[in-house]
Amino acid sequence: MDAIAAFSKLVPVALAFGCGVVLARRKVVPAESSKAFADYAFLFAVPCYLFGSIYRSDLGTLFDWRAIGGYATAAACAALLIGLVARATGTRDPRGIALRVMAGVQVNTAYFAVPVFVMLFGDAAPIFPVLLFQVCVLSLTIIATMELGRPGQGGPVRRLARALGASLLTPLVLACNAGILLNLLAVPVPKAVLDSLSFVGDSASPVALFALGLHLGGAGLSLRGTTRQELWLIGFKCALFPLLAWAVCHYAFGVHGPWLTYLVLIAAMPAPQNLFVFAQRYGVGVDLSAALVVKSSLGALLLLPFWVQWAASH
Repeated sequence: MDAIAAFSKLVPVALAFGCGVVLARRKVVPAESSKAFADYAFLFAVPCYLFGSIYRSDLGTLFDWRAIGGYATAAACAALLIGLVARATGTRDPRGIALRVMAGVQVNTAYFAVPVFVMLFGDAAPIFPVLLFQVCVLSLTIIATMELGRPGQGGPVRRLARALGASLLTPLVLACNAGILLNLLAVPVPKAVLDSLSFVGDSASPVALFALGLHLGGAGLSLRGTTRQELWLIGFKCALFPLLAWAVCHYAFGVHGPWLTYLVLIAAMPAPQNLFVFAQRYGVGVDLSAALVVKSSLGALLLLPFWVQWAASH
């Protein structure tokens, strides 16, 4: 896929995203309404899409263990590198380090990766294994660090168990696990149900992108105030991490073909929106996390055509 073809496939992504930004900036649609659109996408439309897509998928093809192992190894290397740099530059609080690791390694799946994969490949199912790894390993590690490092009601074990349970019971994870279970057990799902889920799921991509655009349009993006720390983390997330994922998966795990392209593009996605949610909840780096979500989203959108072409040619 050359740069022109990649760009043409991403035009609808830019349209939905850009309209959200413009309408929020001009106050035609209140930026605060982004939460309602985002909730619809996260709690309903994306889970509907994922369940139907995974239920219909060949799980043997979907779970390429070399690809998953390669991505997990790249993520572990990235987390270690970010942690070392954070400590070397004066961050001593484990929660602050965990927040920076989350910004540099985790990706925005529901609001960015799913719409982009649907537009580029017609299917977002390859995201699912990485989504599970992100929720069941990366997020749980971040939550554990945050919970054990803050004062609060109840003991640390109780708070940790509550937070971990909430993470594993998100609609995205439940929908994915339900799709796997029914697929493995060969439980028949009526066509009318699958068609209904598909109908709702088709709205996930544009609504999620529009919600993200509204959020970013109301955030008042200022590039002049970007700090060195922000530049380092954005550069790592949008450029270095995809390269690291490609190198580890290709040379260490022998991943080739479509899966290598998928993993590079997933790694190139921006920092997740729940980075800001975590920062607010635990009172750590709130301004930094807000800036990283906004600016990494812009950087990822601009670099996506390059990564599509580069990954496909390597």
